[in-house]
Amino acid sequence: MTFQTDATALDTTRGGHSVTQQALEAQTALLPYALGAFGISLPIYVWAGSHAPNSVWMTGSFAIFAIAWAAFYAVVNWLKQPQAANLTLRGRVHVLAGLIWAAVIGHVALFADNAGPAREALMLVALAGAVICIFFTSTWLPSLLIVGPAIASGPLILLFTSSEGRELAVQGWGALALAFALSLMLNRLLRRQFALAADREMLIAERAGTVEEARRLAQSKSDLVSTLSHEIRNGLSGVAHVLAAAAGRGGRSAPSREQLSAALDAANDLIAVLNTTLDSETAESGRLAVEIRCFEPVSLVHDLVLLNRPNAAAKGLEFTLHVPADLDELRHGAGVADPTRVRQILANLIGNAVKFTIRGRIEARIERVGENRLAIEIADTGPGLTPEEMERAFEPFHRIERTSAGTSGAGLGLSLARQLARLMGGELTAHSAPGVGSCFRLEMPFDAAAEPELAAAPAAASDKAKAERGSMRILIAEDDQLNAAMLRAILEQLGHQVVHAVDGRRAVDLATVCDFDLVMIDGRMPNMGGPQTTAAIRALPGAAGLAPIIAVIGGDADEAAECTQAGADAVLRKPVSLSTVARAVADARAVERTPRTRRVA
Repeated sequence: MTFQTDATALDTTRGGHSVTQQALEAQTALLPYALGAFGISLPIYVWAGSHAPNSVWMTGSFAIFAIAWAAFYAVVNWLKQPQAANLTLRGRVHVLAGLIWAAVIGHVALFADNAGPAREALMLVALAGAVICIFFTSTWLPSLLIVGPAIASGPLILLFTSSEGRELAVQGWGALALAFALSLMLNRLLRRQFALAADREMLIAERAGTVEEARRLAQSKSDLVSTLSHEIRNGLSGVAHVLAAAAGRGGRSAPSREQLSAALDAANDLIAVLNTTLDSETAESGRLAVEIRCFEPVSLVHDLVLLNRPNAAAKGLEFTLHVPADLDELRHGAGVADPTRVRQILANLIGNAVKFTIRGRIEARIERVGENRLAIEIADTGPGLTPEEMERAFEPFHRIERTSAGTSGAGLGLSLARQLARLMGGELTAHSAPGVGSCFRLEMPFDAAAEPELAAAPAAASDKAKAERGSMRILIAEDDQLNAAMLRAILEQLGHQVVHAVDGRRAVDLATVCDFDLVMIDGRMPNMGGPQTTAAIRALPGAAGLAPIIAVIGGDADEAAECTQAGADAVLRKPVSLSTVARAVADARAVERTPRTRRVA
């Protein structure tokens, strides 16, 4: 049975319905006809056997024929049972049933050889039975190759070893050889048809998968448009009302501080939704890049807790941080991940905890998990979620109506956070209980022997450095006037002097004749794009080619890679804010360039 098992293993790789499976199904469909053929043959055998001189042996042969017919009937019924789905077992049963009939045909031939005057008639019955069996095993090649020779061997051996009826022996040999050859030809044709059918089913399955993927993408785009339409409409409506009041339209007075604060919150929420949506779509397409390096996790979590503690206190919530003494006093060791993305994940988790917790407390906990893992937990006493709700909360564009009513968001934060965690070799899990609260756990790699890299200075530190070093002369290359005005306003608020170039060529010309402490270049511009402009400035001689460069991009990972390869020191993604610009400026200023390290396009 080794041959049969190997053939099954090879054939099942073709598709959902393999060539082997189709061959066995075809043979199963023929078995009732084989049962009928043997039933019809029985009266003929009885008539021919009645002329034999040995009545006792004839009666035994009839009994053996009837037992084989009953066993074959049981096999036909078994093939309708669920156990017959196992192709290996099913193939063995098919071969075993064929060998039963091979034994019966051999016994009939032996009985015919000793039947005296009825020898020739009974031997023809045996040969006819062998031809029938060969035909019914032709659909599956292993069965044909195993059962066919076994069935033909009995009559042929007796015919050729006997001195009587040599002409009948030759005729029998020719008939069986012809039947076997025709069966092989039929099997070849059937296997080709089965292979085509298997390929067709594979194509149908692939088409169904493609249709389902297209449906899923269409639903995702529909959810995206629906979510963004709602969030953008709400955010822009609030900002528009406040701007209308500021402009004095409709006789309304100037907006109050509360109205301005609400408009600012709406604009910030809108920016957060757009950023999250952009990251989620980039991650979905597999183009989201992370930069793995060593960082100090305790300081990162501590900064986030300090940043969000005033918001928690405004709602009457206690916000605490728990760090084990062994981890807090550790002089060596660092988290191994993208610190910017880790900050993004934790900021989302902490923001959700502050947003959804009405009363009680929020805790941030850090702990070592084994030698090479670090876990950060954010626990709250919020409304809590059921296991079904928690599972839906991690799905894109799904918001839990019971807890999120009246709050902003696109329903992408947790989904994106889990994707980011997995990209960095970590995992984001959660457990929750309604009425008790929720706990989200971020695990990431940890290297106990590593030294963390120095983190970029936060906005406050950059302001202090700016005060010590004085304001900088900054060149910005931006073709969009609104984006340029926004970036200029932020840089001037940070105390810097700004020169604006409307495209890349103008930026290169200005960098050639003027000394700038920093250059900020839009990634996509007419005439000369961001990477080309960056490379052209890097090629300038002297200090002009060594100035720090920040690429201001729209969020595409490929665009970021092009700009950094061209020589940008830092990447800033639109839409910009005061804190992100200050951090990007600090990152760029931290890079010390020398003529030996200058990259020339």
